[in-house]
Amino acid sequence: MPSVKVGDTLPQGTFTYIPYTPELEDKLACGLPIKLSTEEWQGKKVVLFSVPGAFTPTCHAKHLPPYLEKYDEFKAKGVDTIAVLASNDAFVMSGWGRVEGLKDKVDTGAEWSKSLGLSVETPGFTRTARYAIIIDDLKIKYIEVNHIVGFSHAEMN
Repeated sequence: MPSVKVGDTLPQGTFTYIPYTPELEDKLACGLPIKLSTEEWQGKKVVLFSVPGAFTPTCHAKHLPPYLEKYDEFKAKGVDTIAVLASNDAFVMSGWGRVEGLKDKVDTGAEWSKSLGLSVETPGFTRTARYAIIIDDLKIKYIEVNHIVGFSHAEMN
């Protein structure tokens, strides 16, 4: 059960990610991880969605593609950032983003999601749950959590 709801201020979080640069087109380049704070989203519209893991069959084939398909539509509606969270490290998320052509992204090890009641315990470690949050100037405008195992995704309209 999420500990946040529509109308709440987004709790502060810090993520490690690798920002896209043209050098990353070279498949041997790795990039340098940097930190991103949710405070950087102040004054911005953000679509944040989370999946349990990059390159996992359901997340890779079913959950990420609808967001990629609506990328231009989100931007046309004034969305500044489209970010994806998963319980992978910054290098895996950077690789996944390059494979999928997604350049707006962040990454975490599920600690922030867990603090919001939005994680899933699996044998051996914690994963982020499948969820979507629309944020406007750090206020939660929409939140949807997918509690179903297998394919189903939060409504994106």
